[in-house]
Amino acid sequence: MVATPVYMDNHATTRVDPRVVDAMVPLFAEQYGNPSSTSHVFGWDSRAAVEKARVEVARAIGATEREIVFTSGATESNNLAIRGAAHRLQRKGQHLVSVVSEHRAVLDCMARLGREGYEVTMIPVALQDEGCPGRIDLQQLEEAIRPETTLVSVMLANNESGVLQQLGQVGQVCKQKGVLLHSDATQAVGRVDVDVESLQVDLLSFSAHKFYGPKGVGGLYVRRANPQVRLEPLFEGGGHEQGRRSGTLNAPGIVGMGVALGIAVAEMESEAIRIRGLRGQLHEGIQDALERVQLNGPPLDESRLPGNLNMSFLDVDGEALMMSMKDLAVSSGSACTSVDPEPSHVLRALGLSDDETRASLRFGLGRFNTVEDVEFAIEQVSGAVERLRRMRP
Repeated sequence: MVATPVYMDNHATTRVDPRVVDAMVPLFAEQYGNPSSTSHVFGWDSRAAVEKARVEVARAIGATEREIVFTSGATESNNLAIRGAAHRLQRKGQHLVSVVSEHRAVLDCMARLGREGYEVTMIPVALQDEGCPGRIDLQQLEEAIRPETTLVSVMLANNESGVLQQLGQVGQVCKQKGVLLHSDATQAVGRVDVDVESLQVDLLSFSAHKFYGPKGVGGLYVRRANPQVRLEPLFEGGGHEQGRRSGTLNAPGIVGMGVALGIAVAEMESEAIRIRGLRGQLHEGIQDALERVQLNGPPLDESRLPGNLNMSFLDVDGEALMMSMKDLAVSSGSACTSVDPEPSHVLRALGLSDDETRASLRFGLGRFNTVEDVEFAIEQVSGAVERLRRMRP
């Protein structure tokens, strides 16, 4: 019998892997020194653990350790990358390019820069009935870049539709145009192969709690050569992280992130196959059990994150559907905008109507989900949808 409640909201956050917890414990009880303390063994030991984790993180994304900046999470990383680069390069130009379906951590950052006098061009994505829904058109991107453009920001994997952008090709366009490329890779790192050189990115954001690490710690890749990227820091106070991010380092979190990412990369290939199988089972089971349901976003293939499934249940309100399934944790949109009553901007960007958007659920399958979980989810969803449809006037 399945243990309830069942968690299928792994795009919002993930459970910390027990192996990660074991690695973090000594940093609370034994190696608890400040990594910046250089006068005693407690600081030395803590610094050594942090630097080991830095190497692990760098290796996982094809970077060097001096290109990794530790932050409090992807939101800070996105802000440091976008605002830091824009302010540093404002003499060259004040034009930025991004995508309408980005996470709010990018969109709100762009909006703030817009209020400061920068000009921001937002490019659309392919609609639900076009090619690969959610992907950008490379020609539109190329046409959006101007001589005064300094930065392009394109998310690698979308947190709602699951679409994977062709970031390597985006990187080629940016290199040809001589502009920096930032990517919010929060949903991608630890789930799909990420190599900063093959992707040709200059800045890349990620967060530990998306790949079974702790909350409150993340990272930013900052390219050191071809070109060397310089950033204006968001705040001052000690010059930590090569002057890019001041503040006492979260040594336990950083160590946890290093271990979590190492595990994710080592198990990525087999885990992706397993999770795609569970997702296929979930999608097929719901389709067989219910009428008037539709898949949102790209096909269930290599163009989509392995554990992502987004579906609309027509004639049903998604919020009511979630509330009627107390033992199944899913989402009706981005967790970071769950307080916003407006329909998902990501699904609207795909061309879905407000009714279709409000009728949607996002399933995020992960490491700790099982076949039994999927069977339970099919039963819960189909039963709840049928009940709610019967209640409609």
